[in-house]
Amino acid sequence: MGLFISRNLASKIIPVLYPQKYPCSFLPKQLENMVCLVSRTGRQFQRYDKGCRLVVGCIPYRYRTSNVDGTSNKELEVLVISSQNGHGMLFPKGGWEIDESMEQAASRETLEEAGVVGNVERSLGKWQYKSKRQNIIHEGYMFPLLVTKQLEDWPEKNIRKRRWISVAEAKEICPHSWMKEALDVLVGRQPELQLRGDENGSTF
Repeated sequence: MGLFISRNLASKIIPVLYPQKYPCSFLPKQLENMVCLVSRTGRQFQRYDKGCRLVVGCIPYRYRTSNVDGTSNKELEVLVISSQNGHGMLFPKGGWEIDESMEQAASRETLEEAGVVGNVERSLGKWQYKSKRQNIIHEGYMFPLLVTKQLEDWPEKNIRKRRWISVAEAKEICPHSWMKEALDVLVGRQPELQLRGDENGSTF
């Protein structure tokens, strides 16, 4: 039996999307699981600017502790997902809608497509790229997302695969040059992000 929540209700009761405002304990476990099975569909609320569809996404990341020659090191890992057509692995992204902030949209898309939640940080920048499906230009904004929770069930679990990989591997397999550029910006912030990772205990 499927679980069903209206779009408006789901957008109002999803504290797992916005951990800065709502702690994860705000929702009962049953309701949290139910919300995680709901995904937005349609483009009737999609934002455009001068004909460009506005797209937002995240590079979900964490730190993995490794031991080399008795020395403990933290390595940056990023989460990639399979595309809907099965061609390549990429970072979660999707349309920015009129009833949400850019950060909320980025967090929502990451939950829907990758099944992780966390802290959305300062923007990595914006890029323009041509849609492969339509004759339209997209304007994409990317954010780092320090992952605090990985869900077992999420809206697109049945149509996507997800993998934690190294930065080097991500740059090899991601088919989008603009996403690779965003990843370079994230890596360039490494000293800053390492400190935040230590403080927030983001390894798991």
